[in-house]
Amino acid sequence: MQTERKTQILNEALKLIRKNGYHATGMREVAKSMGIEAASLYNHIESKEEILRITCFTLADKFITALDDVNDIYFNAEEKLRMAIKNHIEILTQNLDAAYLFLYEWKNLSEPHLENFKKMRDRYEEGFKEILSTGEDEGIFKESDKKFAALTILSSLNWIIEWYKPSGSMTPSEIANKLADFILSGLTKEKVYN
Repeated sequence: MQTERKTQILNEALKLIRKNGYHATGMREVAKSMGIEAASLYNHIESKEEILRITCFTLADKFITALDDVNDIYFNAEEKLRMAIKNHIEILTQNLDAAYLFLYEWKNLSEPHLENFKKMRDRYEEGFKEILSTGEDEGIFKESDKKFAALTILSSLNWIIEWYKPSGSMTPSEIANKLADFILSGLTKEKVYN
């Protein structure tokens, strides 16, 4: 269980890392920004990499759980993909600072954490490929290179952290609907009427 102080430290560190980058942000900068001694941080966080590990694995768990839930419930592939997109956008927009670290700094994990994280990313990608396969089997989606399609979808969704603003004109749900419409327009077979 995370203490309130540890949560404050993590949030401050995530803000600084998003602003300055992982390598340019040290524990001293985090402590200074919080107005405390660096030694006090180490009572709560053992290292900068612990911040990276906590963030990457917490978000990876959220993404996988949400996608497993979508794939476990019976919907048609279009509904599954819409739900998967909505869940992905909601998770990313809940904490943009954490999303930045998750998407751009994961390569800084040390082994065996890096390998474990890559396996989780692969598992998540497989969940999207499963939806695409279901859509093909149902005759809804065009045949496609599933890996290429899944990576294209995820790249489109992940780009949101570059431009999304909580105070902007669209809610995460509205953005997810627009992205789903756009992605589905490229995947869905044209209906043939007799």
